[in-house]
Amino acid sequence: MKIAVLGAGVVGVTSAWYLARAGHEVTVVDRQDAAAMETSFANGGQISASHAEPWANPATPKQVLKWLGREDSPMLFRLRADPHQWAWGLAFLRECLPARTRANAAQIAVINRYSLAQLQALRAETGIEYEQQTRGILRIYQDRNSLDAAVAAADVERPRGIELRVLSAAECVDVEPALAACAASLAGGVLAPEDESGDACKFTQDLAQLCAARGVRFRYGSSVERIDASATGVSRVILDGGELISADAYVVALGSYSPLLLRPLGISIPVYPLKGYSITIPLAPGDVAPQISLSDGAYKLVMSRLGNRLRVAGTAELTGYDTAINELRCKAIVRRTFELFPKAGRPQEAQFWAGLRPATPGGVPCIGRTRYPNLYLNTGHGTLGWTMACGAAAAIADIVSGKKPELNFRFL
Repeated sequence: MKIAVLGAGVVGVTSAWYLARAGHEVTVVDRQDAAAMETSFANGGQISASHAEPWANPATPKQVLKWLGREDSPMLFRLRADPHQWAWGLAFLRECLPARTRANAAQIAVINRYSLAQLQALRAETGIEYEQQTRGILRIYQDRNSLDAAVAAADVERPRGIELRVLSAAECVDVEPALAACAASLAGGVLAPEDESGDACKFTQDLAQLCAARGVRFRYGSSVERIDASATGVSRVILDGGELISADAYVVALGSYSPLLLRPLGISIPVYPLKGYSITIPLAPGDVAPQISLSDGAYKLVMSRLGNRLRVAGTAELTGYDTAINELRCKAIVRRTFELFPKAGRPQEAQFWAGLRPATPGGVPCIGRTRYPNLYLNTGHGTLGWTMACGAAAAIADIVSGKKPELNFRFL
């Protein structure tokens, strides 16, 4: 079939890869001049298959109240006169109920583990390199209560087949010697040895080249203005300038912008942008920065070594489609990074970035077919887009091809 994939982030490009691999003729459309130039450009780098707990969990409402009024808080709500934001926020609170959190975590765990296996198979097949690290992810905690909560969460994850090891502060330093600078303040950590990290932008752009070698066409610099559809299905996509693209099937992988394109078709999906920030610090010989990927439990930050750079990302800001960089929030990330690693490069050289994560209230992405028989969705992956990308793409390729996906997931 002829397939049009709308969006060339990590989700769109991986979708194109698996669709082309299944024998389809694929065209990818994106408004940017290259792949991975928006949300996939400078994310935290973690492929955290072990992390199934969604942002919406029973502990979050209390934390959000504690963070109110703090401009540098890990999660910040900027209320707007936007009914979609309010509806998303109310749905988010509902998903914080214990039963909903357990159900969502189970779904997230399924796709996370499947996606990691797909990524590893893709890497073995193609030899693609993207500053990957396969040493796991270490989550560190500086107070005993947080560590105890993490240990309890690990006990819930292990029956799902996720390997997690509880470490003392000294064992954390053994795993990552750069933590010696803050060892006195550590309560301990949890190591997920099967997790990975890597540069999502490099992966996506190099995979786009492999897609092109398979015959995938990329239409960069082309914005999707609207989708034309009737009761029988989608007939075409209209680009800026009036150009038309017709295909047998269409996959919407436009991240946070997916709902804007779908609403005129009468399709409402619970996706809203959750702005995240990152800093990238160039490293020189003699700098002391972590090699293993880390998660900072206190500040909700993730850290990944990408060759001669350290990427630190985190925070969630519910502020609509505003992509402006709030330097105060970025400087808070810089400050925390150098509290943990005082010799991790030079603070003044940190490069700031912000991107919009397409979040659903419960953290479960929207993958599958819509009420239009030839219109499919692959969006709403939130903070786990890089983690879920290959698994979600392999699944959507199966669905478009008329096959049943391998994983037991709540597809549309």
